[in-house]
Amino acid sequence: MTARSNFVVIAILLGGSLARAQNAAVQQVPGRRMPVQQVVMLRNARVIDGTGAAPQEHVSLLLRNGKIEQVGGAEMAAPAGAQVHDLTGKTVMPGLISAHSHLGLIVDDAESSATGYTRENVTGQLIQYERYGVTTILSLGLNRDLVFVLRDEQQAGRLAGASIFTAGRGIGVPDGAPPLLSAADQIYRPTTDKDARRDVDEMAAQRVDIIKIWVDKLHGKVPEMTPEIYKAVIDEAHKRHVRVAAHEYALEDAKQLVADGVDVLAHSVRDQVVDDVFVRSMKQHHVWYVPTFTVDESAYIYAQNAAFMQTPFFQQAAGAKLMAKFSAPGYAEKIMQDPQTAQHQKDFEVGQKNLKKLFDAGVSVGFGTDSGALPGRIPGFAEHHELALMVRAGLTPLQAITAATGENAKLLHAGDRGTIAPGKRADLLVLDADPLVDIGNTQRIFAVYHDGHNIVDLPGRTK
Repeated sequence: MTARSNFVVIAILLGGSLARAQNAAVQQVPGRRMPVQQVVMLRNARVIDGTGAAPQEHVSLLLRNGKIEQVGGAEMAAPAGAQVHDLTGKTVMPGLISAHSHLGLIVDDAESSATGYTRENVTGQLIQYERYGVTTILSLGLNRDLVFVLRDEQQAGRLAGASIFTAGRGIGVPDGAPPLLSAADQIYRPTTDKDARRDVDEMAAQRVDIIKIWVDKLHGKVPEMTPEIYKAVIDEAHKRHVRVAAHEYALEDAKQLVADGVDVLAHSVRDQVVDDVFVRSMKQHHVWYVPTFTVDESAYIYAQNAAFMQTPFFQQAAGAKLMAKFSAPGYAEKIMQDPQTAQHQKDFEVGQKNLKKLFDAGVSVGFGTDSGALPGRIPGFAEHHELALMVRAGLTPLQAITAATGENAKLLHAGDRGTIAPGKRADLLVLDADPLVDIGNTQRIFAVYHDGHNIVDLPGRTK
């Protein structure tokens, strides 16, 4: 990751020829944001605005000082000196927002690391998210305190990459979840409710956007967080006006967490199909549900040599080291013979059924992938693939896109982004083809704007 993230040349096939993609340039010094110097008009595009409304045709957008200043028709006049891009035949949608990702837990996309939470590595991952059109991420736990420094630098306009929201360190279990390589200063593992409250207070003082807890015994392999601990976390967090997101797996745990006041379920319920009592409780308590299908599918899909693995869009995100692992002799056989593989496949299918049932019932559904947590959960690519998996579960492309844009902005309490309207941040994906016809078309990226910055500048555009 880190070596590739410092390249000024992007070698991603973003919807055009490989030669065109290889000549694409990032319009910034890696790791540092350059100032917006131009007023930009995007003319005559199809617009998916992130609200769930039907797309609008022949729309023009005026971008100034990192914001969307005006939305109008194809006839809208450009101010003097504006840079004009004719987007006839293109689709513009809001930049993707991930409400469940991680930073600094993997190196070169290929290795888990307890020492990977460095400025260089984290910044490289933020840039990878951004150039894949993921303009905002919630790093949901296992963050070193460096994350607050980087967030402050971003907010001061001094750091590039996807905008950071963070859960800080998060609260896990001694000898239990999360079972990820990390340094001691990346997570709290309290043993008493008093310690848990103290940990919450420390994170609240650091202005975390949400607090993460792990409630999962990992199929009986490790001790699980006790209700005394997580009730204390939820109570203390709410006293400090901070919401709580839970890693969970089992329906029984999910039911209790919802009853005890958790705000977000950060993964699918996967041990069984949810019942109507749980659905009603989710709606009654206004709890968000984030499916993260990538978690289970990534445990086995690469052994199947899936068709998407042949695309440059995937290969450039994965990187040479991870691709070498996938193609190594014996890799596929090892995965398919692993007893856990059948469990992951079952969990994936149960998760798919549960998303459809909860969505159809009107539960608030967000969007996340757990990208960056382990090799195979690939920053940037995972988000586009998750959209396809949500459609596979029965959502329409428009519903999946809305979850990943406007709805996720609501989940994050980030009203300045996620939809296309005057006054909103100019975080935009410009696509060569309509994703409502084929959700895979979100991967046909023509351009990315983040805070009005032209992140991916592909030759041949009309200006």
